[in-house]
Amino acid sequence: MPPVDPSAHSSCTGIVLAAGAGTRYGKPKALAENGAWLRSAITALRDGGCDPVIVALGATGPDPAAVGLPDGTEWRWVADWATGLAATVRAGLRAAGETGTRYVAFLPVDTPDIGADVVARVLAAARSSQSGLARAVFHDTPGHPVVIENKHWEAISEVAAGDTGAGSYLGGRQDMVCVTCDDLATGTDRDFPEVGAR
Repeated sequence: MPPVDPSAHSSCTGIVLAAGAGTRYGKPKALAENGAWLRSAITALRDGGCDPVIVALGATGPDPAAVGLPDGTEWRWVADWATGLAATVRAGLRAAGETGTRYVAFLPVDTPDIGADVVARVLAAARSSQSGLARAVFHDTPGHPVVIENKHWEAISEVAAGDTGAGSYLGGRQDMVCVTCDDLATGTDRDFPEVGAR
C-alpha cells in the first residue's frame, strides 16, 4: 500500500457494489433502468464526499463498456464475484488501499434513492467517531452506505465469506455508529424489476 499523504487524513474512497448477477431482478442490477441506478450510486458517493469513486464489476463481464460507465469513472473487475458478496467487498478494500485514503464507503447499486446527502451524513459520523465505523439506518433497519476506517480493513478481509460481506465483522460490534437517515431516503433495496428507480 502506498504511503498515505497527510492531506488524505480524512479522505474516503467510494465503492459501488455492482458485481452481482441480480438473479431476482432478472439481470445484473448494474444494467437496471438503462444504467440509471449505477449512475445514481456513483453520483451519490462522489457528491457525498468520496474521491475516488470505484465501481466493482462482476456478472456483466470485465469490459466496463458493457455497463456504460460515465467517462472517467474508475472500476475494478471482480473475477470471483460469483462466490458471493465477500469477494466484491475484499476487492473494494484492496482498491481503497491502493488509493491511500483513510475511509471506504460501500454503496450497493440497488439502493437508487440514496443520495449524496445520506452519504455525507454517514461519512461525517464516521470521521467524528473513535471507531471510524458508521452506517445509515432507515426505520431502525441497518442499511447503506457503510463507512469503514482503514484500521478495520485487514480484519474484514480475513473474515468475510460467502454473501456476508463485511457483516460477519461488523455485525457484533458495539462501536458502530448508526446514523438515522429516514428523513433523507427509504434506503430500500430494489430486488424486482416492477419497482422503478426514482
